[in-house]
Amino acid sequence: MRWMAALAMAATPAWADITLVPPVDCALGDTCFIQNYVDIDPGPGHRDFACGHLSYDGHDGTDFAVPTLADMESGVNVLAPADGRVIGIRDGMPDIAINAPGAPPLEGRDCGNGVAIDHGNGWNTQLCHLANGSVRVRSGDMVTAGQPIGQIGLSGRTEFPHVHLSVRHNGQAVDPFRPVPAGSCDAAASPGLWAKPLAYLPAAITGVGLAPSPPDFATLLAGLPTPDPLPRQSPALVLWAVLMGPAADDRVILRLTGPSGVVLDQTITLERNQARAFRYIGRRTPAGGWPPGPYSGEATLIRGNTVMDRATIAVTLR
Repeated sequence: MRWMAALAMAATPAWADITLVPPVDCALGDTCFIQNYVDIDPGPGHRDFACGHLSYDGHDGTDFAVPTLADMESGVNVLAPADGRVIGIRDGMPDIAINAPGAPPLEGRDCGNGVAIDHGNGWNTQLCHLANGSVRVRSGDMVTAGQPIGQIGLSGRTEFPHVHLSVRHNGQAVDPFRPVPAGSCDAAASPGLWAKPLAYLPAAITGVGLAPSPPDFATLLAGLPTPDPLPRQSPALVLWAVLMGPAADDRVILRLTGPSGVVLDQTITLERNQARAFRYIGRRTPAGGWPPGPYSGEATLIRGNTVMDRATIAVTLR
């Protein structure tokens, strides 16, 4: 299942032979997002097709991710990106992050559970990191665009739940957003191989919540729910936000208001580009507890003078 083709951009009109649909049954930009694009930088650095940092050196596919493990466990279907014939599958590998204690050796099975599809005219796709036991097709099956073939998982060489889509033409990797080189960083310059253009999302807030104590990142990525109501005698009141694609000098504004007015309000400037990050602010509970009633938290991510995203949460303290 592991393909070791070198990245190359299709240089002929052959890219017009295929159109793709998103390989995930979720709302892009809302319940799921693209974490990494194809790396188009020929050197040791990395750059996505819109000249952003959502990639890493040598990455030859597109990663469609869900925010948390809880989202993965709820079951998010992976879809065939185009009509074709299944030419290979793997299932039975566990859903465990490669950096987790007890992760088994991959022994060359970096793709994890996956499906490979031949679409004709030299075009193939491969979908990797599917959930254990979720693969619904077998080699030789004919599939249609948008047909469920598995679910997003955490198998193979990955640290977060997603499906990795590789597109290849005559054995060479193709960026579905830029099948031919472009002299522009304009993300909307071309729909690429997609039947309908997919909006480029450079950064987002993928989670916001309140907690009675400072959370750790692993807990947030697992899907930490916010208790509602929240005890007004909790040790502290902490507002947190999880970020996708934050860049150096981005600002995160965290603000919490309650029955007595502003409880927390802080602007945090980020120091570096990251794939994902989280920030939080908090305050110890005063003597006698917090005033009971409704509380509203807001997280805002700003790049330059542009609001990249804003997320809110409402909780009652009792």
